[in-house]
Amino acid sequence: KMLIKKVLYPTHIPTSPIQKGLIGIFSAFKALNNPHRADAIASLGETTGYVALKRLRNKLISDKDGLEILKNRPLITNETLISYKLHELPKDTFGGAYYDFLKSHGYHPDERNDVHYIDDEELAYIMLRYRQTHDFAHVLCGLPTTVLGELGLKWFESVQTGLPMCIISSLFGPLNIKDNKSDLIKLNKKLIPWALKNGYNAKPFITIQFEKELKTPLNELREKLNIKPAPSLC
Repeated sequence: KMLIKKVLYPTHIPTSPIQKGLIGIFSAFKALNNPHRADAIASLGETTGYVALKRLRNKLISDKDGLEILKNRPLITNETLISYKLHELPKDTFGGAYYDFLKSHGYHPDERNDVHYIDDEELAYIMLRYRQTHDFAHVLCGLPTTVLGELGLKWFESVQTGLPMCIISSLFGPLNIKDNKSDLIKLNKKLIPWALKNGYNAKPFITIQFEKELKTPLNELREKLNIKPAPSLC
């Protein structure tokens, strides 16, 4: 009989190593065929990310703000953001820019996928935190949600997180723009060098209490985190 592990958190789906391997393989194919398949990307991240997530936990534990995040487990949802009144914040603040980003794309914080396949409750939260702060990263990095913009951010996140999902997306994602010579040049000449440099130099985003920085001027926060916006893709 297959050993069934107990459910560790409300959205947890216990799986064996073999099941995780199969889910990871099928998710990789789905994600590469359609980069917009958020469910496939999420499953790929969960079934391949255990070692990287443990490293991220070490980063959180060794950082004052990171430790507070692990202790309080803040969530970024429509409900938790109401009290910040993002729509009233000046457009040059981090929160105001984030609000404009969400509004212009029709996004909602609640749209991020739940975590299912990680057999560690704390690591599952870290994966969720990574997902829920993804749009914050778009704003700080100044990257659009186009295929090219997402590729640039995945290269940045690869350096910052070491998650195999990000690395796989970075390496194979360019297949989606292989027929667009202009975008390939922008990716290789502009975005990848920017992502490698800034991903390494910037303070790890996983350790940032973004909720406490919503009223901070965007450029001031970028300086604080040692992140320079991505080069223009025009």
